[in-house]
Amino acid sequence: MIDPDTRAADWAADADAEEAEESEEMPLSLRLSIADALTLGNATCGFMAVYFTTTGILIPHLTGSAETGMARNSAATAVILMLAAAIFDLFDGIVARKLRSSPMGAELDNLSDLISFGLAPAYFVLVYGMVAVPDGAQQKVSAVAAVAVLLAVVLRLARFSCVTMKDGMFQGMPSPFGALTVVSIVLLELPFVPTLLAIIGVAWLMVSRVEYPKPRGVLAVAMLSWIVGAMGMLAAWAFDAPGGQLLLQTGCALQVVLGAVIPLFATARRVNTFRGNRRESREAREAEAAQVR
Repeated sequence: MIDPDTRAADWAADADAEEAEESEEMPLSLRLSIADALTLGNATCGFMAVYFTTTGILIPHLTGSAETGMARNSAATAVILMLAAAIFDLFDGIVARKLRSSPMGAELDNLSDLISFGLAPAYFVLVYGMVAVPDGAQQKVSAVAAVAVLLAVVLRLARFSCVTMKDGMFQGMPSPFGALTVVSIVLLELPFVPTLLAIIGVAWLMVSRVEYPKPRGVLAVAMLSWIVGAMGMLAAWAFDAPGGQLLLQTGCALQVVLGAVIPLFATARRVNTFRGNRRESREAREAEAAQVR
């Protein structure tokens, strides 16, 4: 016969053991690392970019109370927030490699990138079509371009999770670079058709097989310097500083040129690699033929 007190003690011990196991296991999956905190900063910046685009540009336009200065400040703030999201995205990868990341790190990074570099720039394009384009048909076309940007980022992030690339390279234009290029195209205030075609071209580059180098070492420092400089240009433009408009146009043009030139260099490198491999194989065949003779 089993003593009831002994059985109760055993049950209590088992319950305590289960609670101890849960307390040891749960924090490992729920605890956020420093890299994860930076990733959440990325998501917050993306959301706030949508907020300023809505409250400072779209709502005043719809209510008929739009002021040029307010719209300019809100547009600059929204883009600066996207640039800040890119800084968070740059540093969370560096911190994750140096320290550690939680098991949620990769998923958090993809979700945050979708907000900051998918939703925010696509929404910026959509609002551009509603505010700057008077024709209704053109507004619908700009909405299609905005959807193309969003879907390109979704597909690119999904492919990034499934495809293994060689170390130091991305396949397709990175979503932060693509988002900043899309926003730069809008801020250049080009005619509608060239703007639309350029945005569609950036969306295509994000899902293409063109290889882009990962921002590490000197390239990471250069990228960070470029982002900080772009923030300064946007601030000068927002406060209508002397030469602010020219600075903004120059910075946006350089961003677009970089977006167009990098694929050309990548294509030229691939062609040269292909030619070099063919030359080596031909020389190897000729050497084998000479040995047979």
